[in-house]
Amino acid sequence: MSIGNSPEDDRPSIEDDRPSIGHSLQQARSDAGLTIDEVSTSTRVRVPIVQAIEQDDFSRCGGDVYARGHIGTLARAVGLDPAPLVAQYDAEHGGRPSPTPAAPLFEAERIRPEPRRPNWTAAMVAAIVAVVGFAAFTLFNGGDEGNRTKHVAEGAAPEKTTPKPPAPPSKPAAPKPDPSESAIAAVPQDKVTVKLSAVDDKSWISAKSANGKLLFDGLLLAGESKTFQDDERLDLILGNAGAIELFVNGKKVEDKFESGQVERLSYSKGDPEAG
Repeated sequence: MSIGNSPEDDRPSIEDDRPSIGHSLQQARSDAGLTIDEVSTSTRVRVPIVQAIEQDDFSRCGGDVYARGHIGTLARAVGLDPAPLVAQYDAEHGGRPSPTPAAPLFEAERIRPEPRRPNWTAAMVAAIVAVVGFAAFTLFNGGDEGNRTKHVAEGAAPEKTTPKPPAPPSKPAAPKPDPSESAIAAVPQDKVTVKLSAVDDKSWISAKSANGKLLFDGLLLAGESKTFQDDERLDLILGNAGAIELFVNGKKVEDKFESGQVERLSYSKGDPEAG
C-alpha cells in the first residue's frame, strides 16, 4: 500500500489552466487598444481600483458586492461577457454574497404646520357689536315707557337710535403656505437629506454619515425607497446605479447612470454635487 500521492493527485487541474480575472480583463483591454485611463473614464471606476483589479487585488472594492459590480462593469467596457468572470469570482471567494439586514435609518423630518392663532380682531369687533346692541335695546325700552302716558295726534313719537361706531378695520389674514408636494420637498435647510428609490430593478446600496457611521448596507428591491439624513455629509455607494432614482436636498439628480454601474457619491447641504 503506497503512502504517497495517488495518481489522481498528479492530474493537472482544469482550473489551473484558466487565466485569472485580472489577467483576462487586462488582456481584453490591451486587445481592444484601450488604456486604463480610458476604461476608467468610460466606466467611472477610479484608476487605482482598475489597476488593483487587473492585479487580482479586490481589497480596494469595498466588499464582495462591489467587487462583483466592478468586474461586470469593466468586462462590458473591454468587450467581455461579465457572467463567467463574476461566476469565477464567486467560486474563488466563497459564493455569491447575501444582502445584510438594513440598519436603522434617519428618516427625513416633516415640517409640522404652525398652530392657528386666535383672531383677536374678530373677537373685539363682536364684543363692540354686543355692547352697542345692548345699549340700543335699553334706550328703546326706556323711551317706550314714557310714550305709554302721552299720545300725540300726529302719530307716534320717533324712536331714538344710537349710531353704531364704525368697526375697526380687520387685518387681512396671512396667506396660508402652499402645501409641499412631498416630505422631500420640505427638507430642513440645515441638514443634508438623500432619498434613494429603486425604480425598476434591485440595487445594493451603502450609506455612511460624515463621521463614518454606517447607516445602511444591503439590498434595495424594486419599488422600495430609503431616506438618509445627516448634519454635514452623506457618502453613498450604489451597486446598480442605473436602477436608482436619486433626490438630494429636495432636488432630483439628473445624472444618467447605467445598469450594473457602481457609483461612489458624496453629498452635502445645498445644491447636490456628486463627490
